[in-house]
Formats: sequence, C-alpha cells, structure tokens
Amino acid sequence: MYYDITAPSCLSQAIKLPASKSISNRALIIHALAEAGIQPLSTGSREAALPRNLSDCDDTEVIVHALRHRPHDIDIKAAGTAMRFMTAYLATCDGEEHLLTGTERMRHRPIHVLVDALRRLGASITYAGEEGFPPLLINGTTMVGGELDVPGNISSQFISALLLIGPVLRDGLTLRLTGNIISRPYIDLTLWTMREFGADAEWSDYDTIRVNHTPYRSRPYLIENDWSAASYWYEMMALSAGGNLDEIRLEGLMDGSKQGDSSLRYIFSLLGVKTTFADKVAGGPTTVALHHSDRCVPRLEYDFTNAPDLTQTFVVCCALLDIPFHFNGLSTLRIKETDRIEALKTEMRKLGYVIHDANGSELTWDGERCEPCLEAGIDTYEDHRMALSFAPAALRFPGLRINNPQVVSKSYPHFWDDLRQCGFHIAEESE
Repeated sequence: MYYDITAPSCLSQAIKLPASKSISNRALIIHALAEAGIQPLSTGSREAALPRNLSDCDDTEVIVHALRHRPHDIDIKAAGTAMRFMTAYLATCDGEEHLLTGTERMRHRPIHVLVDALRRLGASITYAGEEGFPPLLINGTTMVGGELDVPGNISSQFISALLLIGPVLRDGLTLRLTGNIISRPYIDLTLWTMREFGADAEWSDYDTIRVNHTPYRSRPYLIENDWSAASYWYEMMALSAGGNLDEIRLEGLMDGSKQGDSSLRYIFSLLGVKTTFADKVAGGPTTVALHHSDRCVPRLEYDFTNAPDLTQTFVVCCALLDIPFHFNGLSTLRIKETDRIEALKTEMRKLGYVIHDANGSELTWDGERCEPCLEAGIDTYEDHRMALSFAPAALRFPGLRINNPQVVSKSYPHFWDDLRQCGFHIAEESE
C-alpha cells in the first residue's frame, strides 16, 4: 500500500499531538515496579492508577500488553525501547521466566552490552538464538545491584533500562559512564521521571549516577504530549508558502519540557519558524502556536548527539529549503529501525538531493543536486520516522508518494488523520 499526498495552499489547524512515547514507556515500567506488575483490566482499582494520557503507539502498547498478561513468550515486535526496558524489568521479576523476542530486524539489533551489565548485577539471562542478540530467555530473580561501569556512548535506552530498576535493587545502583556520554537528555528524562515517582536518583558527578534503594511510590500522573511528533509540524511550517495565513497550534506540550527533542524549537527558529506558548497553569501542558518569522540562516551546522531522532526531519527540511548543512553526532542512526544514514541518502536522491556521509556519524549537503526520480515513491524501510519526516515534503512535491505509510503506528498512529484534518489530500493506493 502507498499514499499519494497533496498539501493544502496554507496551514491552519489545531493538532492534538500523541502522548510522549518516551515518558509513557518509562512511567509504565516504574508503575509496574511500584505495583508488582499491572493487573488485568477486570481488577478496576489498580488499573485506575495507571498514568493518564498514555501513548497509543505500537511501542507503548506492546509494553502494556506484556505487563498486563505476562505471557511466557513476549513479542515486542519492532519496539527497541520495549526490548531494552522489558529486559531489565523482567530480570527483576523473581520466580518468572519469559522469552523476549521481536521482529527480524530486532533480532539483529545488538543487546549484549545491556545483558552483560544486568548479569553483573545478578540477572539470569541467556541467549535463545545468536549470541549477543534477541531473543532472550530471562529468569527473574532478586537482584543485588551495586557499582557498574558502562560505556557512555551506547544507546541511552540501555542506560535508562538499568537506571529504572535501580530503586528495587537490594544495594541500589551506582552507574559510572565511561568515555563520551551521548543522548544525555534522555538519561535526564529517565531520572526526572523516576523522581516523579519517589526515587532517590541523581548525578553524583559529571559521569556518575547514584540510585538508592528507595521504593517507587504510585501516584496519579499525566503524560505530556510528544515533542518528537511536534517536529513534523514544525517542518511543515518551515516548508509552507502560506505566509501570514499559516498557523499551526499544537496541544499538550510544556515550556521547559524534560523531553530532549524539545530543543527542536530553538533549531527551527533558525529555519524561520516562531514558537509561542499560550498561558498555562504553572508547570502544566499548554498550546504551542507556530508562525513564520523573517529569519533563516544560510547554512546550518548542528550536533545531534543529544537528539538523534530529529535528524531525518532536519535533513529533509534543510535540503528542501535550499539550506546547506553539516550534521554530526549521528553514530546511533545505523542501528535504529533501519540504517537511517543510508536510507536518508537513498531517498533524498529521489527528491533530487545528493547527501554525503562521513566517519559513520556525519551527514552533509553542500547544495549538490541530481535528477529527481519520484515514480517509485519514498520507501520507509519499516521505520516510522522515514514516513513522518518525508511526508511534509509534499508541500514542495505535490502528489508525493509514501510507501508502506502504516509504519507511523510505531509512534504517531493518527498522523495521517491529522494531515487530512489540516487539509492534506491523501489518496490510498494498493500495490
């Protein structure tokens, strides 16, 4: 299946963004650790204690299903966060045995760094297939905890998985991050969410985190909406030619958000998008209004170490705005849902832009063009962010074809409905 997308002449709409997947997944694991699991729906009172405004994306739903039903075989599909967080969580579930698996791509995403770390803390985990990769056979046990050194340049999801279980470890957890620390905002988001539920967890030094053995406390909790999802609407505002008629209002975001991708509003201010926050209750979510500004940099250089999931959005946006760029800090992009560096180079050529990579962690565009070739459409590689970041290109390429558009369900299930609501014409076609 594919979609042919035609954009409206101007953008004017209020959009209710999906809830933050990152916060939802962290809050669910914390809730399960506080409540000794999530009980079936029929139990009523415990279910009411679940965090409110949970994400309805695939990545969150697989966690909810696993925690509620606790099957022996748990298939987390393509959800990388779920694989990492559930590995750590299940290792703490004394007396339970589970086989944790996923898609073919997931079974080729390395997890040995996390498994090795958990084993040093007392976990019982064996590989059910290829050494170093899922599926995993996990026998839950009472884990001791203690001190642990892990590389700081691994996926922050590995580090967050370890931190989340820290409060239930008998001796707590002291985590020292060696070398260069990447994606620090995601680690800070984890610590912040943990403290929201009563954990005693702090940076004790620039490279060391101490989590004391202080049990989580259940509490009513409202999940903020997703700044990552907001990035695609910022991209649309930057690419739209509607001028002063354009206004996008994004509901449920917070000024001062702990989400690392909230930095996008500062980057997009360099690309001609102005952000205005509506009045709000102190500390609560509000509505963000997007408008055009008169300022746009002639070239953009940015280090995406702390926000790698924004890379695809800015590659597409800058090229279509004819703004040369040099982006670095992209080392984790090759082990995401797809090799995002190669996918971006391939699909941007279809739009007529020649992107170059270097050192396994950089992408550059210096203005080099090639003949566009859009007949086959934009391939999405089973990667939600490929579909989400390329769809706004319809503002410059009327009738743009997006192949396998359903992949957006991984993080933004109602994205195409929101586009239609904003005036985009989307024609669904079968292969």
